Amino acid sequence: MPAANGHDRPSPTLFHKVKNERSILALAVSDTRLFAGTQSGEILVWSLNTCERIASIKAHLHSVLSLYIAKDKGLLFSSAGDAIVNVWCMDTLNALYSIYSTYDVGDVFCVAYSSSLDTVYLGSQNTSIQWFDLSDKDSRPTLDLSRHPFNRNHRFFDSKGPGGATTPRPASALEPRSNNGRLLEINNRDILQYAHNGYVYCMLLARDPEEEDFSDEVLISGGGDGAIKIWSLDKKNGGSISELRALRSGDDSVLTLALDDTFLYSGRLNGDINVWDLETCQLLRRVEAHDTDVLTLCVGHGSIFSGSANGIVKQFDPQYECLHEWQAHDQLILASVMTECCGKHMYITGGNDGCVAVWDVGEIDDEANGVESTNNDQLLQSLSQMVAFRTVSSKPEYAQDCRRGASWLRGLFKDLGADTEMLTNADNTNPVVFARFKGKDTPSKQSRRILFYGHYDVVPAEDKQQLWATDPFEMHGVNGYLYGRGVSDNKGPMLAAIYAVAELVAEKDLSLDVVFLIEGEEECGSRGFEAAIKQKKDLIGSIDWILLANSYWLDDDFPCLTYGLRGVVHATVRVTSERPNLHSGVDGSQRISEAMKDLISILAVLSNSDGSVRIPGFYDPVLRPSRAEDKRYAAISKMLVARDPSRGDASQLAEQLKGRWREPSLTIHRITTSGPTGSSVIPHTATATMSVRLVPNQTTATVQEALKNILEAAFAGLRTSNKLAITIDHAAEPWLGDPENNIYRTLEEAVVNVWGPAGHQRRGSVPAAKPQLKGLANGSAYGRTAPGTSASLTNGSDHHSQATAESPTSPTSPKGMKANMAPSWKPLYIREGGSIPAIRFLEQEFQAPAAHLPCGQASDKAHLDNERLRLSNLYKSKDIFKRVFRELPSK
Repeated sequence: MPAANGHDRPSPTLFHKVKNERSILALAVSDTRLFAGTQSGEILVWSLNTCERIASIKAHLHSVLSLYIAKDKGLLFSSAGDAIVNVWCMDTLNALYSIYSTYDVGDVFCVAYSSSLDTVYLGSQNTSIQWFDLSDKDSRPTLDLSRHPFNRNHRFFDSKGPGGATTPRPASALEPRSNNGRLLEINNRDILQYAHNGYVYCMLLARDPEEEDFSDEVLISGGGDGAIKIWSLDKKNGGSISELRALRSGDDSVLTLALDDTFLYSGRLNGDINVWDLETCQLLRRVEAHDTDVLTLCVGHGSIFSGSANGIVKQFDPQYECLHEWQAHDQLILASVMTECCGKHMYITGGNDGCVAVWDVGEIDDEANGVESTNNDQLLQSLSQMVAFRTVSSKPEYAQDCRRGASWLRGLFKDLGADTEMLTNADNTNPVVFARFKGKDTPSKQSRRILFYGHYDVVPAEDKQQLWATDPFEMHGVNGYLYGRGVSDNKGPMLAAIYAVAELVAEKDLSLDVVFLIEGEEECGSRGFEAAIKQKKDLIGSIDWILLANSYWLDDDFPCLTYGLRGVVHATVRVTSERPNLHSGVDGSQRISEAMKDLISILAVLSNSDGSVRIPGFYDPVLRPSRAEDKRYAAISKMLVARDPSRGDASQLAEQLKGRWREPSLTIHRITTSGPTGSSVIPHTATATMSVRLVPNQTTATVQEALKNILEAAFAGLRTSNKLAITIDHAAEPWLGDPENNIYRTLEEAVVNVWGPAGHQRRGSVPAAKPQLKGLANGSAYGRTAPGTSASLTNGSDHHSQATAESPTSPTSPKGMKANMAPSWKPLYIREGGSIPAIRFLEQEFQAPAAHLPCGQASDKAHLDNERLRLSNLYKSKDIFKRVFRELPSK
């Protein structure tokens, strides 16, 4: 092994974890994909970059025990407990061949493939090593399918019972199953019986150390007899094997092998690791590594990694001193591989706890690694650090955490090359972090500048009910998603935009100035934001476009662009009695003006029985939908219903979307009272909190005045002795963008380019279709249609548990679409019912158009427990921002 100073290396950290219901028995890794063989006979495939499930193949009838990749041929080999070796195309995941023996080999524990000989080798439970020369497959005689393992009598299960009777097999068991791969039968002459005096547990191929040019390959096998055997491969005889030498050191089974140049490492049943020199065939070292069986070994990054039967991994340096030891799995570690990804060395383990764990074991020292501070790995690291700051703006006890988070963010801007400053105001609210990345000198475009708005504060995540699967302020990667408070709202999208700009700066490809305004009070109505911006408007300078990313897709599969938001007026209505809290049995009388009665009476005048708002003139300014807007709603609703017919009628769904997005509404959120909570109390005060959602062309000032007027008039009509107080707690203007302007056109082009052209199949996490939602089409007894909610529009994709958040199993067209109906990934243009206070203010203040790119999926659960963001959404959002920042100046 190469010399290295291992003691200076940081401890391995968990990069990501994917969960499966059954044990992970085998692992293999290509340049872009991770393959796992499971106890249930499946081969699971994940993207190395995003840890997202790509496919699930039902590969074998029994447990997949071994996987082997021939990168130069693009082949994946799998062996299993069903006595079959299957050969797959790595690109298409189609089965090519299904290889079987006419002998009862039992479990096929291991498989290896020689690319130079085009020969497959398999090690079996019956102690044999067998092989098949794929180059000779076309010259083989016609198969006798009665000799296929699925058609032969099993020595135990097909044995005769009392009276000589046997249980008949079902008809489905009589046909060999080969996953549509071509059946190949091993010739009896290509079998070496009793290759070991025990099971053949492991095999690998190596260059013959006795050959000066290392031109010839040898096969190395480890068995249950404690021996390691080295076999020559006969090129002229179909790759047949002959024993060259045997390496013996005790009788404990050799369970795993790993090779580093001419050093061979064997993991043994007793917990030892033996180190052999293949050139001299000498045992160099016996490392007492574990106090239980060593089940898997890996060599890489100048270290030896061993996984044991108690779930512990140990990392050894070249002098065989233990550098790190950690509990990687709850139970057995059954498989491991090494790879390089995201500028890191990754050690990947699988166990019988059903988990695949990806461990970051160190950076790659490579000058071609690009700009370290701007790659996806640095983005993830920064997001993890940012999530750790408890930047909860609504709770005074987190004030210091908010300030520390702002300081950290400002430091990140500095490190990435931006000019930065803290913007504060006299209200002592959390500061706004200002940063400016300067574009390269381009005189013709010198004045063009874009502003990105975001926020670093989050809503509380106290988790008193223990609903979070992990610590909400410690980011965890599970099943292709990042979990933690703020990963989706808004720390992940904000950092994606920051790193997009930083990469352009590093590549000297940023042609416009990009200004960031990241506030810390968005979750509290952007307190102090307007004052801070107005005070420092000269510092910020002129702005041509405004961009933000603070919302989500309509469902889990289709990218969206948001062009409209409703405004809001939050109000508190309080009725106070001149009397203290009273007992209804002692003091209750119709002559007493009760605060609760009065409050309910005046609230009742705000709405009609159909839910419409009774405030005079409330609907007068509301714009009618244009023909273009009606077309957008129709296209969205048709797409949603085509994917899931349970959503009901498309035209009705379109009306429901209009009700949520472009129609105003009034909501009473809660009513509280003074005094004890007993049922006999006449409260001294009764308080209602409410909100009015506004749409473009309505103004907060007008609605506030009208709301006060109607409540005060209704209260005056009661002729009560109680007192009324109306407080406006927060207001935000509605916003409507122009989906036809340059920034939206640029965003659309970027979304299409990044997410792929029409026909590209993305896989989200929306479950299969559910039964028809009650009331969706039939309406209630009062004739009011039950509206579609965000949960019904995402098909109830709540994902309440990380452990059960499964990705789809294989590429399919969206549900309900015909096979010849190629889906288009042009983004959906949507409006939203929520409010973002700053967006309309920024448009008016800088006289610049704004655009809104939702980054997350509908099931991200922002503001709720187990908030999450899909890794692929984070990476692709960064790529979209990068394209927009680069290409917008030319528009």
